[in-house]
Amino acid sequence: MKKVFAVFGDPIEHSLSPVMHNAAFKALGMDCTYHAFKVSKENLKDAIIGANAMGLGGLNLTVPLKEEALKIVEPDSLAAAMGAVNTVDFKEGIRGYNTDGIGAERALIEAGVKIEGAKVLIVGAGGAARGICFQLARDGAEVIIANRTPERAIQLAEDVVVGNVKGCGLERLDDLIANADVLINSTTLGMHPHVENTIAVAEQMHEGLVVFDIVYNPLKTKLLTEAEKAGARAVSGVMMLVYQGAEAFRIWTGLEPPIEVMKEAVMGALRT
Repeated sequence: MKKVFAVFGDPIEHSLSPVMHNAAFKALGMDCTYHAFKVSKENLKDAIIGANAMGLGGLNLTVPLKEEALKIVEPDSLAAAMGAVNTVDFKEGIRGYNTDGIGAERALIEAGVKIEGAKVLIVGAGGAARGICFQLARDGAEVIIANRTPERAIQLAEDVVVGNVKGCGLERLDDLIANADVLINSTTLGMHPHVENTIAVAEQMHEGLVVFDIVYNPLKTKLLTEAEKAGARAVSGVMMLVYQGAEAFRIWTGLEPPIEVMKEAVMGALRT
């Protein structure tokens, strides 16, 4: 019997997780399929319990469900510490994990970033920011979280129990970018179809800055275009998607994921 996997989110139309995971299942000859479902925060508990009851193999969770899921699943120690869940497995109850941090870490390392000692500015304080912030702080980066609502950023900084992390508002964004080695957009600004939105423009950036946008649709966001204008190094969110997806694949199946196949599937979808 075919095993079904899924991603829940709202909005969800932009997700390339089905393309990526279905390519991986096909490459390994697995009788599995992966689908996207629009699920609101209010319906998340029913959706997760229903998925378990119907025998789904596992779930991914995206905006705005990652923090809400923590109240529903049994999180592992890492997801509990991060305060957000993006992967759910049903083999032993309803277990929650967070692979966002690993995805971001591997994407930055692949781009040549030395994380230890780096001054990292994360804009946004949602579920993705939690995973990224926790991982990079644990890796030895100095992290500042800047958010439209300062209280949310400050609370997230306090929640991160490892490393050097501070939270603030966006009032001093120019100065924060000027002093950063790495700028990360962890918001949905610039996501299709609102492709003209960006957290910063070229005039705010500097040469040597690494600009990492977790938004991957479009492939080159407005933020990354502005980064290139400034002579900064642009890092696409595609590889974070691939690496966090690969880690979820390992959790669900216990198998080594075909990372190159997953990457090519996502890149192919974005080119069409």
